[in-house]
Amino acid sequence: MATAARRSVLLHPAAKPLLFVLALLPFAWLFYGAVANQLGANPAEYLIRATGDWTLRFLCLTLAVTPLRVVTSQPALVRFRRMLGLFTYFYACLHLSGYALFDMGLDFADIAKDIAKRPFILVGFAGFLLLTPLAATSFNRAIRALGASRWQALHRAVYVIAGLAILHFFWMRAGKNDFAEVAVYAAILAVLLGWRLWRRLRGAAARPVSAPAARPASGR
Repeated sequence: MATAARRSVLLHPAAKPLLFVLALLPFAWLFYGAVANQLGANPAEYLIRATGDWTLRFLCLTLAVTPLRVVTSQPALVRFRRMLGLFTYFYACLHLSGYALFDMGLDFADIAKDIAKRPFILVGFAGFLLLTPLAATSFNRAIRALGASRWQALHRAVYVIAGLAILHFFWMRAGKNDFAEVAVYAAILAVLLGWRLWRRLRGAAARPVSAPAARPASGR
């Protein structure tokens, strides 16, 4: 009975609009804080750091959908994965834009030099570049155009993106020798990606091995 009730909530027409509003709340708070001058002594740095944090949080939420769907036997959860993935990209765009505007003054020549010079910027930018085709192909038309197998292969890049995101965060915090928050995100992503690897290996082990085809009898 409880499972049916949860399914009805997840399938309710208002569920997606509600998730959309909830996912926009961090942006709304940051926008209000910037306008009302409530982001501390260095609002530019606060905005860059906060949008980076929210990118990681939405990446974790996106990757958590499939394990939760399997563990709770709620296939309806999958209908929220696309939106969460797109909000991951949205906050990543804000994070990159904040860096380009507030740190670099939109000087694209200096941005290119900074990306090449500082490894943690390079790693973060590489993650953003890999995330872009995933966001661009998250729609049904793109899935049909690519085909299911090629689409799935492309979207496995999320594993690399997760690793780059943690490395970017680690190097960014290395200057202050503050790794507590990095460890939390790394542990969450390790569990989520490890679960996928475990499922893949278990599926491969359970797959029956085909017997070799019998060779035709020799005429000699």
